[in-house]
Amino acid sequence: MKNDVKLKGWLQSFINWPLYLGVLVLFMTGIAYAADIRAGLVCTVAAAVYFVIAFWFYLVKRPLIMRELLVFAVNHAQIQKQLLSDLDVPYALLDEQGRILWINNAFGEIVKKDRCLRKKITDLFPELETDQISLSPETMIFDIAFENRYYRLHLKNIYMTEEGLREDEEEGFSVGLIAAYLFDETEKIRYQQEIENQKLVAGLIYLDNYEEALESIEEVRRSLLIALIDRKINKYINSMGGIVKKIEKDKYFIAIEKQYMENLKASKFSLLEDVKTVNIGNDMAVTLSIGLGMGGGSYIQNYEYARTAIDMALGRGGDQAVVKDGETINYYGGKSQSQEKNTRVKARVKAHALRELIETRDQVFIMGHKIGDVDSLGAGIGIYRACCELSKRAHIVLDDITSSVRPIIERFINNPDYADDMFIRGDKAIEMADDNALLVVVDVNKTNYTECSPLLDIIPTIVVLDHHRQSRESITTAVLSYVEPYASSACEMVAEVLQYIGDNVKIRQAEADAMYAGIVIDTNNFMNKTGVRTFEAAAFLRRSGADVTRVRKMFRDSMSDYKAKAEAVRHAEIFEDAFAISICPSDGVESPTIIGAQAANELLNIVGVKASIVLTEFQNKIYISARSIDEVNVQVLMEKLGGGGHMSVAGAQLAGVTMEEAVRQVKDVIRKMLDEGEL
Repeated sequence: MKNDVKLKGWLQSFINWPLYLGVLVLFMTGIAYAADIRAGLVCTVAAAVYFVIAFWFYLVKRPLIMRELLVFAVNHAQIQKQLLSDLDVPYALLDEQGRILWINNAFGEIVKKDRCLRKKITDLFPELETDQISLSPETMIFDIAFENRYYRLHLKNIYMTEEGLREDEEEGFSVGLIAAYLFDETEKIRYQQEIENQKLVAGLIYLDNYEEALESIEEVRRSLLIALIDRKINKYINSMGGIVKKIEKDKYFIAIEKQYMENLKASKFSLLEDVKTVNIGNDMAVTLSIGLGMGGGSYIQNYEYARTAIDMALGRGGDQAVVKDGETINYYGGKSQSQEKNTRVKARVKAHALRELIETRDQVFIMGHKIGDVDSLGAGIGIYRACCELSKRAHIVLDDITSSVRPIIERFINNPDYADDMFIRGDKAIEMADDNALLVVVDVNKTNYTECSPLLDIIPTIVVLDHHRQSRESITTAVLSYVEPYASSACEMVAEVLQYIGDNVKIRQAEADAMYAGIVIDTNNFMNKTGVRTFEAAAFLRRSGADVTRVRKMFRDSMSDYKAKAEAVRHAEIFEDAFAISICPSDGVESPTIIGAQAANELLNIVGVKASIVLTEFQNKIYISARSIDEVNVQVLMEKLGGGGHMSVAGAQLAGVTMEEAVRQVKDVIRKMLDEGEL
């Protein structure tokens, strides 16, 4: 019949076996005739009976067998459908466009069956996008959330062929389906989060000014001050179920669970401010630094992260928290001015270590930051003098000579008292450098801001002398790092080092002028970040031959520079009633970045201005100079823009933006930090 169900494969062979056996019977009958006619007749009768039975079976019983097979197939299909419908795993069929064609009961319970049919799966799960669904031979896996639960969605492509369903597409096939499976991972994620929350966070707390604070009160009250500070720290950590162990008189080890970190970050580490409220007559408020380490592969690694973090906090001036999570470092606090240390023990220790390094090397390379200023050059010249006193060959790496440093350099070039290779370019330094050289980096601790960053990879022995706060891009390969944020300038630090690096080091007049000029420029004529040791360093340089009048004459502005500075002041905009923002013109100005910094200093003389920000375009970059007196931490502000510096003197560089975009970024950062209470 035309509408009969066609059988194929082994089933068809099984149903037709009597016909196939009939061929064998005929063959045997023929052989019987060849042997004997009577035997052939007997075989013929037997063959006739066989064929009657075979045709009766084929014509009468075959339809009955077919009906039984169909009944079995229908029942089997219904059982399969029922099992698929009742399957605990949520399952659905989609068309090529992601529309839902069929779902089982488990899937329907999740997405509400009456509202999902014929809808696209992207309507149910907005995390998916239509272009993510394709007839790909590979299983697609997505993590999605639906009604406060989390699922892993598997999309597997199947193809309809004449024989049925296949996982691979055949040639000439045009219709495809997508099987969707949902696996509930809510509990798994919850347990993973619980495990993550219970991970250990190691921490160190150091009191920044322990000795100074104790000296500011009577001796009988000192034990009470220490007890109150201990109580504050213990109460703060114990409130989070953590432990505190005092390892030294001014150092604590702490351990807390990771689940409390978000609260600590949200509160900006309130312990930093709480400990300042401890006052029993002490003139100086106690400040502390916090270093936390997490994300390591072991407890020991987390502790090492904590040590790195506390070093970063102290290197940035203290009174702040630093969190090192794997390779990520975040800073919190750091609003107060770092306290100057009256002791010179650290300077003496660093000077002796520097002397040992210089004496064991064949030659010394000295470099500062890009677009070098007077402080950078003066500090480099001071280190050059130390090398000469130790009979070592030294070179100052300098590519661009700006107008601010030209008057100083002119006193050394073509001077018979100094070698012709005192100043060399970066490419020349790369050629001369070898493994037995020493590299001294002054007035900068950021890798990308150095005058010739390839030298950091070529020379293995590196020394860093800087007065800027450290950041996450700091030079980490230095064998000797002397970073003191409380210092007014790099020249002040080098002047102290020169007093301890050797016996009776003789500084020449031109060198003393250069270092004295660095202090004068960075302190804005001794008005910013000036402490007792600043004046002591200046006095040492004056005794060595520095002349105030000569220095002042070297740094008088040209008429074009003065006009550019005046224009920046005249067009300044007062933002949020406290921030003076202006743009310094760069046309016709040889060193616009220097003029921009000077303009920022001038804007602080305006009543009501808490901080000044001056932007200057130079060499296809936007240079930002930020200044404040004491109310705003511009260093934190500039860090948000990728820069850094001090609390009152900082800067940043922006590349690939217009001046208007840069001004907008500055305003957005100020507005956001004001809203979050960071300024």
